[in-house]
Amino acid sequence: MKENALPPAILAQLSPSATDPRPVLLTIAGPTAVGKTALCVQLAQQFGTEIVSADSRQFFRELSIGTAKPTPEEMQGVPHHFINSHSISEDYSAGRFATDALAVLANLFQRHPLVILTGGSGLYVQAVTDGLDELPSVPPEVRAQLHAELAAHGLPHLVAELAETDPVAHARIDQQNHQRVVRALEITRATGRPFSSFHSDGPPPENPLFRNVKVALTRPREELYQRINLRVEHMLAAGLLEEVRAVLPYRHHHALQTVGYQEIFGFLDGEYDWAEAVRLLQRNTRRYAKRQLTWLRRDTAYQWVELG
Repeated sequence: MKENALPPAILAQLSPSATDPRPVLLTIAGPTAVGKTALCVQLAQQFGTEIVSADSRQFFRELSIGTAKPTPEEMQGVPHHFINSHSISEDYSAGRFATDALAVLANLFQRHPLVILTGGSGLYVQAVTDGLDELPSVPPEVRAQLHAELAAHGLPHLVAELAETDPVAHARIDQQNHQRVVRALEITRATGRPFSSFHSDGPPPENPLFRNVKVALTRPREELYQRINLRVEHMLAAGLLEEVRAVLPYRHHHALQTVGYQEIFGFLDGEYDWAEAVRLLQRNTRRYAKRQLTWLRRDTAYQWVELG
């Protein structure tokens, strides 16, 4: 597969047709460091369109280096929506993002027959393309109890409970993301039913606003891992340590309970030396990429493209 290109069979799907005049939402997903930004910018220039970012950490103005936020040079003048759109002092859920993103898309589709959606946050992408399952409300005392247990015993304690009570959710959820682990357990405790039982297994309903074309990018494993290791080196050289120090007051925000920040927090807490922090950062980023690929493979609508 040629670098930064889509095969003709996919390109042929990107125009509204007489039988389906809806505009097209082209979703470009894939693991971290695979090359989503470069391809999306190239396609946006080719089709004269704009990009909607669905990266759950690039929303925040204070997080740039650790999120691999595209620079103005990398954007090459292509409008990117939901980059630097919020402050880390705010909470911004997948549901709220979907509502906002769909409103932006409705506006963009008035000017463009095709818009690109991209990001490595599978839940946020899915919230826009397919919607989210409706979940029951949770009594605040259940949520408070779980957060107390998280503070007292740590995330592994809750992950173990999730494995016992809901193996399906345990296999699907990012087990390093405390917000999603807590969310699954609070639904299970509040209802007595596994969190995964509330998820529909059938195909999502057709969206009247747009037609989905989903593309998942990948690379040979060793090449992807080399790109990840190199990206980590660039982040560190660009000042990741200073960025993490600047957001220390917000370290419990869900956007910071992720790879790229947790490893540096551990170093700042004196849990290990700098060399170990770098090793953990590279290792955990590779593991995160594997989890992203696992998430994408669950959705059979994705068409896979190997770069390289």
